[in-house]
Amino acid sequence: MPARATRVIAIRHGETAWNAQLRLQGQTDIELNDTGRRQARRLADALADAGITSLYASDLRRAMQTAQPIAARCGVAVGADAGLRERNFGIFEGQRWVDLERLWPDQARRWRARNGEFAPDGGETLAAFYARCVDSATRLAARHPGATIAFVAHGGVLDCLYRAAARIPLEAPRTWQLGNASINRLLFNGESFTVVGWDDSRHLDAALDDNDEASAAAERTT
Repeated sequence: MPARATRVIAIRHGETAWNAQLRLQGQTDIELNDTGRRQARRLADALADAGITSLYASDLRRAMQTAQPIAARCGVAVGADAGLRERNFGIFEGQRWVDLERLWPDQARRWRARNGEFAPDGGETLAAFYARCVDSATRLAARHPGATIAFVAHGGVLDCLYRAAARIPLEAPRTWQLGNASINRLLFNGESFTVVGWDDSRHLDAALDDNDEASAAAERTT
């Protein structure tokens, strides 16, 4: 590893009701559900000793709510960054994947083909989204040579970072997992990213302990 490489922990936000319903969220500002809040606590436990010195998150609530327990455990502040937002899906937002072809068959076909220059009505092209989130991640990682930092973002953002790090073109089909609240590790050498580990969800597998039960009960009453 280069002496001044930045170690990056990239995290997808915890689960929301729309995740569970298989709806496209995009930039619609959805909160975490109970499962997502529990996942955020598990993440904080798993990363407590990771040496994180800086933490950034998309400014959408589901990302900020996932980042806040990590910030508390690691003793750092959360820096909100709109560059880490999910892609703007335009008219597709709020729709279930299975309904797109019925509602907008031509747009759904171009969407599924991963056409880089296509944007759903009112949305963002895949090429513009890729440039935005990779540029944002690069800018943030470059601030912290030799340090360990974390991003909390979205499935689409992590997909773009994986493609950038693994040199996979935008039009290639996805063959890797992007689980909610999974831990993904990259290195930034000052110019580009490389993948170290991906979709680690072992911290989510354990049964709830007493502290989780108590915290969940307290959240339901507030």
